[in-house]
Amino acid sequence: MKTAINFFRFIYSIYALILFVAIMLLIFPFVMIASFFGIKGGHEIYKLCSLWSRLWYAGIGMTHHEIYESPHDRNRQYIFVGNHISYMDIPPIVLAIHQPVRVLGKYEMVKIPVFGWIYRSAVILVDRRNAEQRAKSVRALKAAIAKGISIFLFPEGTFNESEKPLKDFYDGAFRIAIESQTPIKPILMIDTLERMHFKSVFSLSPGKNRVVYLDEIDVSSYTMKEVNQLKEKVYLLMEEGLKRYRNYPQA
Repeated sequence: MKTAINFFRFIYSIYALILFVAIMLLIFPFVMIASFFGIKGGHEIYKLCSLWSRLWYAGIGMTHHEIYESPHDRNRQYIFVGNHISYMDIPPIVLAIHQPVRVLGKYEMVKIPVFGWIYRSAVILVDRRNAEQRAKSVRALKAAIAKGISIFLFPEGTFNESEKPLKDFYDGAFRIAIESQTPIKPILMIDTLERMHFKSVFSLSPGKNRVVYLDEIDVSSYTMKEVNQLKEKVYLLMEEGLKRYRNYPQA
């Protein structure tokens, strides 16, 4: 039985990959055109990526759900932070964030043909192995905020492959929040591990993909000396949220 399930999941994953590429090639010319129009073009690229995700979800039997634990003002600017556990974390971002945003993304992804070009046009790239490139990405994130654009970061930096709800956080998002006095809005990817496990791209399965908006965190009372306190507050809020929606081994 397990062998049959794995076989059908493999076939489903191949089908989903083909459909993903087909839609990507369809929107690619429009992304190229939008890339010549600066900030406004960047906003349009995110709309195209959202359309891409919606069409793909519809074709593979996946559903997007948004849960708001507190009111969310789409007209305000935020530093969004989310947990990171799967490649399937990306589609929910472009579906769930309904305001101008720029995502901090891994430089390695630009090496993928065609997709890498779209990715480069849509995200602020970071290469964590290079100190100069890390500093450049921070400047780009601050520049986006200065222009009234929200930003999104995964404070864990990479996939959480542990049995804990979260890995340790990097400081970057919290330093930028305090420096720019931009509130933090944590969001949780609840089902992406079930939709695609980090161990294999052939583990894809249909079903719901929930995104949970947690309470906004005001940073106006924090100083740069209190980065760790802010980071810990966000970590605990997200950890408690994940425990409400998912089961984790008891410590």
